Amino acid sequence: MKLEVIEKDHFYHIYNRGINSELIFHSDENKSYFLTLFNKHLHENVATYAYCLMDNHYHFVLQITEEEKKVTQAFSNFFNAYAKAFNIQNSRTGSLFEKHFKRIKIEDENYLRNIIQYVHLNPKHHLDINYKTYKYSSFQTILSNKPTKLRRIEVLKLFGDVDNFIYCHDYKNDLLSEKFTFE
Repeated sequence: MKLEVIEKDHFYHIYNRGINSELIFHSDENKSYFLTLFNKHLHENVATYAYCLMDNHYHFVLQITEEEKKVTQAFSNFFNAYAKAFNIQNSRTGSLFEKHFKRIKIEDENYLRNIIQYVHLNPKHHLDINYKTYKYSSFQTILSNKPTKLRRIEVLKLFGDVDNFIYCHDYKNDLLSEKFTFE
């Protein structure tokens, strides 16, 4: 499988899971450390629009702000740093993630809005957890007034305003819930 080239100024849905679908986070501390390393290695190379960390996988919606080689190296450093720390903490060896992180180029604003909602709704549809209160998602950060590196203003502009951001998530959640209820 040929991987999508990462191009500067383009948006991507970046995701991966643990090898053999194993857990990549055993605790809240693991998730916090993952986000700390993300900021350390990638903050200067990407603009973050959304994220969600689940126990065995993660999602990011990012705009690339640097050249491919620099960004690819930053991702490599990030994932290697986390895997090394996780392996030491858990007395394990070997790969933590499936080979190569997945990336899908986002070509239009409608798809960008949809993927942001999809990322935020992950806790609801994987674990039946309230996505609005899930701690390891960018949903609450977007609604907050606290300082953040997340592109809050840009995300809210994509949805028009805060009220429509909330409405669109609730509406999409209701649609997905109906779909799952009747299958």
